[in-house]
Amino acid sequence: MSEENNNEELRPRKMRGVAFPKAKYGVILAIIIIIVVNLVYYKETIFSFFK
Repeated sequence: MSEENNNEELRPRKMRGVAFPKAKYGVILAIIIIIVVNLVYYKETIFSFFK
């Protein structure tokens, strides 16, 4: 009986079938942060191509 309790998931019963896409949003957020930092850092170089 104790082995059965140890294998039980920690999430509530109704939420066990729900997929949580936290990793996907983390990757998207990281890519956006990298792009913004590069735009700030290389702003003059990027804008020189448009002139």
